[in-house]
Amino acid sequence: MNKNLKPGSQGGFTLIELIVVIVILGILAATALPKFSNLSGDARASSLKAAKGALTSTAAMVHGKYLMDPATNKDDATISIEGATVKFKFGYAAADAGFAEAAGLKDDYYADTTTAGTLKIVPTTLKDTAGAANCYVSYTVPAAAGAAPTFAIDTSKCE
Repeated sequence: MNKNLKPGSQGGFTLIELIVVIVILGILAATALPKFSNLSGDARASSLKAAKGALTSTAAMVHGKYLMDPATNKDDATISIEGATVKFKFGYAAADAGFAEAAGLKDDYYADTTTAGTLKIVPTTLKDTAGAANCYVSYTVPAAAGAAPTFAIDTSKCE
């Protein structure tokens, strides 16, 4: 039946065949590696998008409370949400750490800074702290009564 093999001889791969297989596996690994190497950056970007959603929904909830309750319908009033004290600014949440805490953005995962009415949330897991300039979500209070707050997100350097 198998007339090509002599009795007692062994079959196997030649050295050239093994080298060709190793080269092909190396090429596949070289093309697949860049796809998987930036997963942490993608995770940070997704996390910031979720943080933006949390800030947006919390701002809407605070604004709804401001409109419904006459006791809070003034800019010097405060409310308690999730154990955090949130101040009002033109009917929306003031840009401070209390608002970030009410949105569920704790210091363990995010660093927050407030400058001139803008709350900026940056992931604390960034390797390059200079990348924080391009890996953040920000919330800016309205400039006047009747206006809406603005949200900005930049995930271009979340590596």
